[in-house]
Amino acid sequence: MRKLILCLLLPLALMGCSAKSEWASDEIVARMAYREPGPATLTLVTMINNRSGGGAHTALVINASQRVIWDPAGSFEHPRIPERNDVIYGANPEVYNVYKSAHARETFHVVLQEVAVSPEVAEKAFALARQMGPVGQAQCSASTASLLSQLPGFETIGSHLFPKKLMDAFARYPGVTTDKLFENDAGDKATAFSNAEAYQPQTF
Repeated sequence: MRKLILCLLLPLALMGCSAKSEWASDEIVARMAYREPGPATLTLVTMINNRSGGGAHTALVINASQRVIWDPAGSFEHPRIPERNDVIYGANPEVYNVYKSAHARETFHVVLQEVAVSPEVAEKAFALARQMGPVGQAQCSASTASLLSQLPGFETIGSHLFPKKLMDAFARYPGVTTDKLFENDAGDKATAFSNAEAYQPQTF
């Protein structure tokens, strides 16, 4: 089982903001579609450097008619997780956990700020994410702030070039709940991936 998990996780490449373009097929996207039960939500995901305290990357999880991870200018990749430009589809609990765990390690932790929104707002965020990518290098926070500012209720989010500044601005909105993920994987990517053995994405 260990070898199977390593085969799934080692092809991942992540952290930082680097432009890329992927286009999964209609069949795969439709087959992997997933919606998290409960209210429509937006979750701002911020990767924080444990040594400097600075922000390293921004992403947005959108639970609309389906749950996706918008990973603007991110370099997260997995051969069995469908992506179109910067939108990662099929964000079921297993996929979501793999994404979070791959980013959290000894040198970085992940801050998750979730807020419930109307289905209409979530659907608009989903549509905007599909229109935005692929986002240019080092533009993860700026593009996320731009997307959010187009949503009803978030018009005053402001422009932010840095992940931590956007995280602080998002925290001021009513109803936002915050969670943090810390893991003790070594600082290199390959070790961080191999240590994510707890996640066994059976639906890939």
